[in-house]
Amino acid sequence: MPTHTIIHFKQDCISCGACAAITPEFWVMDEQGLAHLKEAQPVNNHWERSIQTEEERARNQEAADCCPVNIIQVRKVEK
Repeated sequence: MPTHTIIHFKQDCISCGACAAITPEFWVMDEQGLAHLKEAQPVNNHWERSIQTEEERARNQEAADCCPVNIIQVRKVEK
């Protein structure tokens, strides 16, 4: 069962590449030079991916903390 959801507002990306450099197992720069969350699904105006482990949460929180435009969020899934 997922414990957290990563939320990414891709349209606001400034292409700095910090997330992909810090957490390449989750993030990649796409052909337009924007950050893309691997295995994410589009939801309205953003992208989402569920994660299950504390390690995944910590790695993606690090990416979120390094994003200069704060477009990555890691939210706990309420049960």
